Amino acid sequence: MNDAMIVQTIQLALTPVFVLVAIGNILNILSTRLGRVVDRARTLQERYEGTQGPEHDMIVSELRLVHKRMTLITKAIKFMVLSALAIGVTVAVLFLSGLGGLDWHAAAAMTFLAAIVLLLVALVLFLRETQVAAAALEIPSDYLELHREI
Repeated sequence: MNDAMIVQTIQLALTPVFVLVAIGNILNILSTRLGRVVDRARTLQERYEGTQGPEHDMIVSELRLVHKRMTLITKAIKFMVLSALAIGVTVAVLFLSGLGGLDWHAAAAMTFLAAIVLLLVALVLFLRETQVAAAALEIPSDYLELHREI
């Protein structure tokens, strides 16, 4: 094994590592969102017992939305982590292939493709969660008083 082959193997393995960095950044965003949603769920659960009637119904409705958001975020995190693991396997396969003189490039391509598919699934879940969050934040038209000229 010569130095040029080692350098080429390292260069080949860098591309998946950049994807891994992006996944890490997205995981940071998702975990922050999950923390905020969990905090909101705790606040709503504290208020749950002391309410009744329409106020209770509003809390239950928001708890359902919060639960849906938590489910979507945790699924997105799961797929992101699986994608990161697949990237790690890709890098390992590339190094074993390059340094060991093995022809495992097809395996590296398959693990990288799997990583990208898992990443796409996670991003779709993230998109869905943001849509649920945005829908929950819609201001009721009664508060907007659109019938009034201001």
